[in-house]
Amino acid sequence: MTADTKYPILMVHGMGFRDYKNLCYWGRIPKILEQNGAKIYFGRQDSNGSVESNARQLEASLKAVLSETGAEKVNIIAHSKGGLEARYLISTMGHGEKIASLTTLSTPHNGSLTVDKLLALPAPAVKLCCKAADLWFRLLGDRSPDTYNAVNTFKTSTADKFNRENPDDPRVYYQSYGFVMNKMTSDMTMCIPWLVVHSIEGENDGLLAPRAVKWTNFKGIYSGSGKRGISHCDEVDMRRKRLSVRSENAAVNDITELYLHIAAELKNMGF
Repeated sequence: MTADTKYPILMVHGMGFRDYKNLCYWGRIPKILEQNGAKIYFGRQDSNGSVESNARQLEASLKAVLSETGAEKVNIIAHSKGGLEARYLISTMGHGEKIASLTTLSTPHNGSLTVDKLLALPAPAVKLCCKAADLWFRLLGDRSPDTYNAVNTFKTSTADKFNRENPDDPRVYYQSYGFVMNKMTSDMTMCIPWLVVHSIEGENDGLLAPRAVKWTNFKGIYSGSGKRGISHCDEVDMRRKRLSVRSENAAVNDITELYLHIAAELKNMGF
């Protein structure tokens, strides 16, 4: 399986992390894609910026990739909130002619019912927590952290408005993926949020339920081949290891296999 797509791949991270040189958000994924022929670049947007602010930073990364490679377009693979920033870049900012495809993994296209309930808590308390997060992420390198704005992006009402204002661009091929953990203890870093989301929305990946992430050309809900399932952290190989030692043709045993499959399909489609 080769990943040498026609256009370079721009990988766009989600909320709460940055594209650090020596601590890659994407684990082993970029290296394995490159070993199979892909040209990989990173979005380098803020951890906790607003969709609008981060999309402007993505615009700079997009221009840099096109200038460096001489390519006419890029393929974007985006995780979580990064998918919304990519859609804003394409639709509101009008860069559809420069994007061949957008693949989103666990992106809250339809908003989160859980966030709706959490943001019903007293606003001063929520804003205080968000201000503390802004200070932390500014220390870590964010240029324009805006956690309160970013979190509000996940409300279902905000998502509805965003979707009306950012329809799919017909020049871009869109596809989306969903994931679920099989039980609360599948990923201890996600166990508490999984329990909260499960009590409100049912099955989820530790942050988002399948209904939240379904978008154009939805490829289905992935849970892997083992008892663990696939968590929001597993989706970007945070543990740097296989999901399961089991081997089944119809299931994902190692998250890097899924990314290789995505790249191979994009190649076969002429992207």
